[in-house]
Amino acid sequence: MKILTCPINGPRNITEFVWGGEVKAMPDPSAASDDEWTAYLFLDANVAGEIYEWWLHAPTNTWFIARRNTVTDTILETMTVDAYFARQRGSQA
Repeated sequence: MKILTCPINGPRNITEFVWGGEVKAMPDPSAASDDEWTAYLFLDANVAGEIYEWWLHAPTNTWFIARRNTVTDTILETMTVDAYFARQRGSQA
C-alpha cells in the first residue's frame, strides 16, 4: 500500500488522493490568448526529475502541494498551499 502524507490530515492511503497537475503560473485572464489558456489548462512540462504538484485529499477537500520525483515516483515533501507560496516569495527576495 502506498502512503501519502497530507500536511493537514497526516499519512493516508494513496487512494484518498486526486492528482491535480503541475504547479505553474496562471496567465493573466484579461490578456491571455486562447493558445495560452489551452497550454495552461492542458499541457504539462512533463519533467523527468523533481516537480511541484497539486494534490487533493478528497475526503476532506483539502488541496496541498507535493514535491515529487517523477523518475522514481517518490513523494519527497508535502506542504500546505500557504507554505508553498511563502517559500516561493522567500526565494524571490
